[in-house]
Amino acid sequence: MVDHTPEQRLMLVHAHPDDESINNGATMAKYVAEGRGVTLVTCTLGEEGEVLVPELAHLAADQEDGLGKHRIGELEAAMKELGVTDFRFLGGPGHYRDSGMAWDDTGHAKAKDTVRDDTFWRADLTEAAALLVEIIREVRPQVLVTYDEFGGYGHPDHIQAHRVATYAAALAAVPSYRPVLGEPWDVAKIYWAAMSLSRLRKETEMMAERGIENPFEGFDLDNPPRFVVGDEAIACEVDGTEHSDAKMAAMAAHATQIQLDGPFFALSNSVGNHVWGRESYRLAKGVQGPVDDRGWETDLFAGL
Repeated sequence: MVDHTPEQRLMLVHAHPDDESINNGATMAKYVAEGRGVTLVTCTLGEEGEVLVPELAHLAADQEDGLGKHRIGELEAAMKELGVTDFRFLGGPGHYRDSGMAWDDTGHAKAKDTVRDDTFWRADLTEAAALLVEIIREVRPQVLVTYDEFGGYGHPDHIQAHRVATYAAALAAVPSYRPVLGEPWDVAKIYWAAMSLSRLRKETEMMAERGIENPFEGFDLDNPPRFVVGDEAIACEVDGTEHSDAKMAAMAAHATQIQLDGPFFALSNSVGNHVWGRESYRLAKGVQGPVDDRGWETDLFAGL
């Protein structure tokens, strides 16, 4: 029997539908096109998201509460644009509910004062990790991508996705940990999604010179959000510019969450989608492989 499993396999662990396309859409499309395995694990349905399509406002959590089911379809459409066929919800669709969020006085997200017991933020860490261990041992990815310990900008579900992914990756490698979940597997490299401060500065200058609306206008580049990091923190930048059209199409598929006439799409129309095709990563586990003259890998599988 012929084994058609791709030799190189990437797993991404994200909190809500749309996070994957925004953070890693170009990388995902590039690796699929190159014949590498790409598996997406999404931890909630994003039920608490803001509905940006007026005619679908009735789906909001404080009305019919049907947004989560609708976002399953959006994710399916986005994955079709990226070419990803292996995408799953942790524990199954709706097993963990979107926790929602509030804003603190520093401009970062935080947990709401009242959080439902069935939310991902309230999930038992060992239980949630065990669900992911089973997927890791099945897929056997060499590389795993998730958020940093702050979840990028503080969203409780992003933080929990980081915790679950990190714990699950450790447990999956332990031979004596729940053999019923599959043969042990050690993920060789773990990365955290990030944004390069130097690249953001260059793009901001370019937009100002061309009079283009800046989607990052609210960012103070002297005190940037925590997901924007200095070049010394970047370990890898994947150039997926040839697949940025697919990334933008995937983002557009998440229509209830991303404004199709907003500055992100306006920028792509003004300067070309290539501006969204380069995606940066911090190395959280493993050994950095061969690098370019910036000291960055150009491939998440570098050195493997």
